[in-house]
Amino acid sequence: MQTDELTTEGLRRLAELRPGGRVLSVYLNLDPSDYATPAARTSAIGSLIDEAGRRVKAEEDLSHDERQALEDDVKRVRDYLRGPSFSADGAHGLAVFAAGTADLFETVKLPRPVDSGVQIDDSPWIEPLAGMLSVDRWVVLLTNRRSARLFRGNRNRFEEIESFRDDVRGQSDAGGAEQARSDRAQAEEHGEHLRQAAHEAFQQFRRSPFDHFLIGIPAELHGSIEHELHASLRERMRGFIEVDVEHSSPDDVVAAASEQIEAAERNHERAKLDRLIEGVGTGGHGVAGLDETLAALNERRVETLMIAEGFTAPGSLSADSGLLHPQVSGTSPVDGSELAPREDIVEGAIESALAQAADVLVVRHHDDLAEHGSIGATLRY
Repeated sequence: MQTDELTTEGLRRLAELRPGGRVLSVYLNLDPSDYATPAARTSAIGSLIDEAGRRVKAEEDLSHDERQALEDDVKRVRDYLRGPSFSADGAHGLAVFAAGTADLFETVKLPRPVDSGVQIDDSPWIEPLAGMLSVDRWVVLLTNRRSARLFRGNRNRFEEIESFRDDVRGQSDAGGAEQARSDRAQAEEHGEHLRQAAHEAFQQFRRSPFDHFLIGIPAELHGSIEHELHASLRERMRGFIEVDVEHSSPDDVVAAASEQIEAAERNHERAKLDRLIEGVGTGGHGVAGLDETLAALNERRVETLMIAEGFTAPGSLSADSGLLHPQVSGTSPVDGSELAPREDIVEGAIESALAQAADVLVVRHHDDLAEHGSIGATLRY
């Protein structure tokens, strides 16, 4: 089963973490199409550890104790990746954050491949994670005339949360009036099973609301199950999927639902971008471009930060306040403190957005944002 240990809460916590020393962030690509064998993974791990060692040696302005601490962190990462506690099962990527001076050693298995890489900074490097987080909640009902199963999850992973099976009578071959009565009774039992399946799906919604709903069911029963759905489920219904009702695994459900999930993501992006562009055009609740977006983040007005996939830009942080700036040197025009340059200020923008409980949307499916500086935000006020 595919593994996904990334959560909104965990990402926000990492964004706010400032342990008081240097943090070693390591990302390992575990794409099964490239690293399915132990030998391939061992080679990738060796290359990554070598890169981490080189990065520590290349770091400037480190005290002896800071350099020693980072070298110890590299060894801890190496021992973990080469030791018995590490398993690549179900993961397509891995993030490791280490800072021995703050007793930090955290691993996150990822649902998607990630470029292998190393970063050293005063906080965990979370930019590669922002585009992997799936916040939309999905429920899938699989049912036929006798079995029903409920799955809950997101674009990365589903888990089975409930199942039941009804004993319905088989086909009679008595003929005549008895045959007709048997057929009617069987149809009633089948109908009752579908009503129960729809009821259980609605009860799941009442216990823990979700955003999207899919059904896997034989084609001849589409109309019957739709008739039984509560209005809340009809509102969230995104279509039907073709899948083996009784034998499909959670990974099979992910694969079968992927097209509808991607379509929903496209629609979500489109709605968010339309709102942003409207806000920018009217001078209302929307800003675009690096300068305006960083200013809105500094003022803690951001509702949703939007970034074109792959966008990076240099910038700086105020040494005293941590405010974000598009210029890379000088003093802050806001508080007058010295500016600390950052090779990629987008990382700081993501951290700031998460710290103020804003959403972060990495835009993949539409090109509109490129015309507005590849970064923007809708605003709370």
